[in-house]
Amino acid sequence: MMYYNPKIPVKSICLCLVLGMLAPAMAQQASKKKPVKHYSAYLFAYFTGAGKDAESIRFAISNDGYNYKALNNNMPVINSAQISTTGGVRDPHILRGTDGKTFYMVATDLHVVKDGWGPNQAMVLLKSKDLVNWNSHIVNIAERFPGLSDVSKVWAPQTIFDSQKKKYMIYWSMSFGKGPIKIYYAYANPDFTGLETTPKQLFFSPDSTTCLDADIIFKDGKYHLFMKATGKTPGIKEAVSDKLTEGYVLSDKRLEQTDEEVEGSGVFKLNNSDTWILMYDLFKKGKYQFTESKDLENFKVIDNEISMNFHPRHGTVIPITAKEAQVLTNKWPSSDERATHNPVLKGYYADPDILYAEKTGKFYIYPTSDGFDNWSGTYFKTFSSKDLTDWKDEGVILDLGKDVSWAKKNAWAPCIIERKINGKYKYFYYFTAAQKIGVAVADDPTGPFVDSGKPLIDKYPEGVTRGQQIDPDVFSDPKTGKNYLYWGNGYMAAAELNDDMVSLKPGTTKILTPAASYNEGSYVIYRNGIYYFMWSENDTRSEDYQVHYGMSDSPQGKINLPENNLVIAKDKTAGIYGTGHHAIIQIPGKDEWYIVYHRFKYPEGITMGSAAGYNREVCIDKLEFNNDGTIKQVTPTHEGVKAINKARQ
Repeated sequence: MMYYNPKIPVKSICLCLVLGMLAPAMAQQASKKKPVKHYSAYLFAYFTGAGKDAESIRFAISNDGYNYKALNNNMPVINSAQISTTGGVRDPHILRGTDGKTFYMVATDLHVVKDGWGPNQAMVLLKSKDLVNWNSHIVNIAERFPGLSDVSKVWAPQTIFDSQKKKYMIYWSMSFGKGPIKIYYAYANPDFTGLETTPKQLFFSPDSTTCLDADIIFKDGKYHLFMKATGKTPGIKEAVSDKLTEGYVLSDKRLEQTDEEVEGSGVFKLNNSDTWILMYDLFKKGKYQFTESKDLENFKVIDNEISMNFHPRHGTVIPITAKEAQVLTNKWPSSDERATHNPVLKGYYADPDILYAEKTGKFYIYPTSDGFDNWSGTYFKTFSSKDLTDWKDEGVILDLGKDVSWAKKNAWAPCIIERKINGKYKYFYYFTAAQKIGVAVADDPTGPFVDSGKPLIDKYPEGVTRGQQIDPDVFSDPKTGKNYLYWGNGYMAAAELNDDMVSLKPGTTKILTPAASYNEGSYVIYRNGIYYFMWSENDTRSEDYQVHYGMSDSPQGKINLPENNLVIAKDKTAGIYGTGHHAIIQIPGKDEWYIVYHRFKYPEGITMGSAAGYNREVCIDKLEFNNDGTIKQVTPTHEGVKAINKARQ
């Protein structure tokens, strides 16, 4: 029974009654709301270039949006011949539907190796409920729309949901005859098997020049259209509108953080973050660059935080759940876990030195940070491992811009040594910067390293008039306990280090250049009474960059060359080129040796011309000796070496 209270208005009583009656229904409706998915991983859809199977859709997984691992051994996850008219698909774009469980993917129907750059007139539409099984349909623009029969290019399609029309809109790059490429759009039919509206131009370039590779992001009530613009100031640019299909106003600001030509930009938001990633394809270099932003206007390069065990071309990234990631991994496992170990570091690195640290019982690789045009890197990193196969990125240990006062460019070719001084371990790190050699010191193999404040070597040794002061190598003579530094480009110099390890002993410098073909990258080891001197010949941009050696009875003695003194060289049958600038590691207490070296990135490096010389990757293979002490020539491999158990746990 309800009692009337005159102090409560009748309208309020009625409202309470209505709400009371509706409450159970509202509660029931709320209970039927779909749970919010928790995205904790990322799916990268991409292709890898031109060539056999390269123009196919591939998938990679990441847990953090920065470090990606290819699925299915970086092989296609969908057969291009079965879904396209040309036998090849490129530029895949993937989108999660508004229902949270349907996925849409579109791609360019194009096989460049077979047909060149067109004309091509079709795109491929794909739909899936589980990211594994995909239904596909081909949309040929010329056939579907007779009024557009002279279409010559249909490139880089993408999909977005139009919240006003409640339909999925596909937009792409299209041209007619030899005219400029423009960005068009049309709406997909409900089952995503074709287009139900005639294509219309979406973006109008102020100077009517070519625009392509559009990517639309909705943020703060506005649509941000990223694209590759041409004209007077070509590059990745952004146009913004309040509406999805019209009114885009172009900003002339270039967003890419490189002077290289770029295309295929893709933007995605990091999970549980206000950070956006803008990535794009440096197509002439065969590599990607990643940048980040909070406002979609100002971007900074984060390449040193990115790793991929594959080399993508024009792709896209979406967030996925842990369960979805597991489904994908189960469907397309990769033998990278770990039948194939080379390269051992994820990303572009070169000129490796390697150390076994007694203090920690771990191995450490100290490389040049590579992937920068014309060797323009400015920082050094180190990587640690217990077994020579699984390597942990320990981060930047020396940054020229922050840590070095006398040089700000060309951070190259470091080396390191562990010394126990007064009962404490010290690490002396010799490095190249601005074609000079410096030294920094730390108490741990991962730093922090403190620079000495001045270059250790900044001029030619007496009698030398050409080359560069680069590529240091430090060696401790087990017979005498003396320490030596070797360096040079075009010449090999050697000098004894003082006990402080940060200065050279006056009057001890000698020129040891072993052969006219010597170039750089000296390295010295001692085994069974023999001092082995090794070095690299030819230019690092050459596929014939390779390691040679000589033998001596002294750390500064005459170097004798065996009849066959080749240590490692390219293997064309395996697609391995540019093998050089190495280091050697002995497993403590054993006559077991390994060579750590760099090569052109695989497989694209050989197609990159001179740029391959600064897009390199680090590998490890076994080094063996003949009974007479000569070195067996090493065959470079993709398999690398098996895990060793020497390092302390």
